Amino acid sequence: MVLIVGTTGLVGGETARQLSAKGVEVRGLVRASSDQAKVAALKKAGISIVQGDLRQPDSLEAACRGADAVITTVSALPFSWQPGNTLQDVDRKGQMSLIDAAKMAGVRRLVYVSFPHDPGVSFPLGDAKIATEGHLKSSGLEYAVLQANWFMEVWLSPALGFDFANGKATVFGDGKNKLSWVSYRDVARTAVEAVTSPRAKNAILPVGGPEALSPLEVIAIFEQKGGSSWQVSHVPVEALRQQKDAAKDEVQESIAALQLMYATAKLPFDPRDYLVREGLGTVNAYAESVMKQTVAAT
Repeated sequence: MVLIVGTTGLVGGETARQLSAKGVEVRGLVRASSDQAKVAALKKAGISIVQGDLRQPDSLEAACRGADAVITTVSALPFSWQPGNTLQDVDRKGQMSLIDAAKMAGVRRLVYVSFPHDPGVSFPLGDAKIATEGHLKSSGLEYAVLQANWFMEVWLSPALGFDFANGKATVFGDGKNKLSWVSYRDVARTAVEAVTSPRAKNAILPVGGPEALSPLEVIAIFEQKGGSSWQVSHVPVEALRQQKDAAKDEVQESIAALQLMYATAKLPFDPRDYLVREGLGTVNAYAESVMKQTVAAT
């Protein structure tokens, strides 16, 4: 049985569905305040539900009991953050409590979805991820840390200024920095594989797409699919640094830091290092899909 923490989120929910479709017994940890429509959908997919909360360590050992593996994809940023549900509470202390509970319950392997780290950029979310990775590696559990690159469904969406419906994009930096764009579905596929793969045992694994493309190259793909030029605005690197320095809370600072990484970080990746290499989603396929949906909706 596999316990998944973060089942009402994008990656966690997809991971739960993929595992369940393979006939694996899946248990999803949800909070009492979780979206009940999402919980109902999980149950419909054959996933059993247990209530718990990373901020309540006593609830975690019971949730882990009987699990062979645990996959955790949860984060307070950006949608769950609120006072009392902060990065310190969830992404650092909460994840560490889960690791400790998994060890106490006799879990064999814990799979942790993280992201690559730029040593030149320190910020609350990144620091919490690094601390959790360190705690996991020293825990004595088998571990797999999945360092997922730039989610195309998030970073290439209107929520972050990539407005494909109206042909407009906000680009952080000059737009020439090569990035590895990955589908959340492929991150979920990798998490599923990491539960049992010998190659994932005690490993830190990059998760990315099949090719590196700059934001300007991505925009060119969308322009070709839509048949028209886009309006592109740029946020200079210095402005991003100023936003990070002037941030009033850990969310603002973390978002500005991630945007700064998007603009400047040289994060090496090689598909040969991936756990899942075949059938990876491409930006071209994503652009074709969302542009078709946009046309159908008009």
